[in-house]
This record gives sequence, structure tokens and C-alpha cells, in this order.
Amino acid sequence: MKTIIAIFTASLFSVAAFNASAQSVTATGTTLDSAEAVIAQKAKEMNASEYKITSARMGNTVTMSAELYK
Repeated sequence: MKTIIAIFTASLFSVAAFNASAQSVTATGTTLDSAEAVIAQKAKEMNASEYKITSARMGNTVTMSAELYK
């Protein structure tokens, strides 16, 4: 039982540490490609090693959100 609790606790700490290194950004553009280009530029400016697009909404403009990882 102690082993299960230790593994559970360790996994919680690793998830918390991983999420602490992520930063959210939002961008707008006229197309999906232009909004993603803004996200990519922000990632480059913030020295992020990668990014993951978490949402995109289309209307008159495109609004896109992403998580940046270092």
C-alpha cells in the first residue's frame, strides 16, 4: 500500500512540474496559417522548444491558443 501511495505522489509531482514549465499564448489572424505563424513567432521569441495548439475559433478572424514548452 505504501508503494502505491509513493507512486501516486511521485506522479502528481511530475505532472505539476511538467505543467509549471508550460506557458499559454493567444494569437489572432485572418486564416489558420496566419494565426499559427503568430504562435510560432511568439514561441521563437520566448525561446520555447515546442508548442501545442490547444484551441482555434473561426469567425471573421481566427483566434488560436497554444501552450509553449521550454
